[in-house]
Amino acid sequence: MLQTSVAPPQSAARYSLPAMALHWLLALLLVGMFGMGVYMTDLPFSPTRLKLYNWHKWLGVSVLLLSGVRLLWRATHRPPALPAAIRSAMPAWQTRAYHATHHLLYVLFFAVPLLGWAYSSAAGFPVVWFGQVALPDLLSADKAVAELIKPLHKLSALALMGLAALHVAAALKHHWIDHDGLLQRMWPGRA
Repeated sequence: MLQTSVAPPQSAARYSLPAMALHWLLALLLVGMFGMGVYMTDLPFSPTRLKLYNWHKWLGVSVLLLSGVRLLWRATHRPPALPAAIRSAMPAWQTRAYHATHHLLYVLFFAVPLLGWAYSSAAGFPVVWFGQVALPDLLSADKAVAELIKPLHKLSALALMGLAALHVAAALKHHWIDHDGLLQRMWPGRA
C-alpha cells in the first residue's frame, strides 16, 4: 500500500453537520433523479412513464430548493480550509481541478433543474411539486423552444453526473491512495 507523509485523517477539519446532511441528501437525490431520468426516457407512453416524469420533476424542484439552501449555508458558513499538509501534497493542477469541479457542480445544481423546468413549461406540461404546489411556467408553451431546450437539459445532466463521478473518484483516491483524511471531512459520524 502506498503511504504518504500527509497528516493522519483525524487532523483534518470537518464540515459542519448541516453541510454534511445537505451534501449527502443532494447526492442521493441526484443519483435517484439521474437513474429515473435514464430509465423513464426509454419507456413507451404509459401511465407509468407519466408518473415517473412527474416524480422526476418533483425531485428536480427539490434539488433546486436544496441547492439554494446549500448555497446559502455555504455563503454564511465558511467551509473548512484544506489542511496545509494536503494543500502542500497536491500538485497545482489538482488544486485548480478541485476548485473548478466544486464551482461547476454548483452551477449545474441550478442549471439542470432550471433547464428541466423550462423544457417542461415550453412543452406545455406544468410542474406541480408533489402534486400539490403548482409552479409558474418559466416559458410560454412553444414546441420549437422545447425541442431546443431538451438536449441542453440532457447534456447538462450528463455533465453533472460526469463531474459528480469525478468528485467521487477524487475523494476515493484521497482516501485509498493518499490516505490523507480528506474524505473524513465530509463523512457523517465520527472522524
